[in-house]
Amino acid sequence: MEVILVNPPRYHGIPVIREERCEITERYSVLPPYSLLQIASLLRQEGHVVHLVDANGDSIGYEELSLQLERLSYQALIFRFTPTTFDWDMETAKLSKALHPEATTVGICWTLRTLPAEVLGEAPELDIYLRHEYEVVAVGLVNALSKGAELASTPGIAYREGDSVRVTHDAEPMPCYESLPIPAYDLLSDLNRYYINTPAGRPFTIMYTSRGCPFGCIFCTVARTKWKNRGAPSILRELGYLKENYGVKTVSFFDESFTVDRQRVIELSNGMAEARLDIRWYCNTRVELVDEELLRVMYRGGCRGISFGVESGSQCILDNAHKGSTVEQAENAVRWAKRVGIKVYCSFIFGLPGETRDTMKETLGFIRRVLPTGAQFNVAVPYPGTRLHEMVNGRQTSKDWRSLYQDLSVMGTDALSPKDLNRARLVAYRSLYSNPRWWAQNIWHVVKHPEDFEMASKYVLKIADNYLLHRMRHAH
Repeated sequence: MEVILVNPPRYHGIPVIREERCEITERYSVLPPYSLLQIASLLRQEGHVVHLVDANGDSIGYEELSLQLERLSYQALIFRFTPTTFDWDMETAKLSKALHPEATTVGICWTLRTLPAEVLGEAPELDIYLRHEYEVVAVGLVNALSKGAELASTPGIAYREGDSVRVTHDAEPMPCYESLPIPAYDLLSDLNRYYINTPAGRPFTIMYTSRGCPFGCIFCTVARTKWKNRGAPSILRELGYLKENYGVKTVSFFDESFTVDRQRVIELSNGMAEARLDIRWYCNTRVELVDEELLRVMYRGGCRGISFGVESGSQCILDNAHKGSTVEQAENAVRWAKRVGIKVYCSFIFGLPGETRDTMKETLGFIRRVLPTGAQFNVAVPYPGTRLHEMVNGRQTSKDWRSLYQDLSVMGTDALSPKDLNRARLVAYRSLYSNPRWWAQNIWHVVKHPEDFEMASKYVLKIADNYLLHRMRHAH
């Protein structure tokens, strides 16, 4: 079967991340469509012919996308969409139906997986909604379509059956994540157009070395999902391929919690150091899953930045959110990482259950004490399928998934309104950016690590543009 994979255009010029837990607009990051590259490689193994258009990465609009679709012949189109760019992204399906009415349109979105009937009800040009486990479901679905088989036996999808919507049973996760082939990077023209936070350190890509998260945070769309991982040899093989074929300089491991398996991280870090790949890498993890010894090994292996989901400087809020970590663990993790030379990026959420002005002050106090290299301040979002969504009841001011931005509150707490929380975001950014100790610390870091000068200088420009001009909208 001939299949085209599409990463839709930017949202009114603003880049969009369409990768599972990060289905968001993000003004300062342009990421390769890694999940689509994985799907492409898996489909090729089954003998299908695959095309890819990364309209977001190539910064082309719907007019150019239309011309590209018109030139190609295909029987199925698969694209990713997000809740907040839903109507915008669905233009991809509309275009396909206008140009190739017989081709099946398939959309992927993790965040809305619990609302399949609503999704298809809002998108008449979308034939099939791929709800989850794309590595397994996409291949099974395309195989079924190519054979003209009944879709009822394909797990993990929703599709139209007459005037109704039929939802098949959930798919099982890939039994051996280790068996994934190297993604089809050759479908991209290069990796120089991609970056995260600042346009530095290119060629760049993201990578998944594991998927899922066994922890139970009430706000997270991947909470309590099966953790599946690749071993160090598999990761090193892909990194070696990227270095040899694309000269990649920077990789962001996009795992939900990269250091769940401490020994795996040690093996990978040592392997990267021994292979002298000269690749800088970044990762996301939890504060209780690191220690100073591990961080030193990671630094020797090329780790130069780590993002911790701290969420709050109030232990009460962390407990209410079922975070499973402590403020003390967060302080230690930040200090250890900075001590070994790893830049630290902390994310926080205002508006979790129990949030008050006093608990927000605790968070600001935490930031002043530990001074992370950078920070991201979000508002709590009651995403469908999360425990938070079940808890908010009447506090949510909008029930439309299109309004679920992490930078614009749709719910308050007993003590705070959505406007209060939106204001708190800006206050937090101002508190950090106006702190002379924070500037001195980061300048000293660049003095000790001059290779970070380009990134640091562009980060300063980003701060000015983001905070002063855009007031932190569509950015973090």
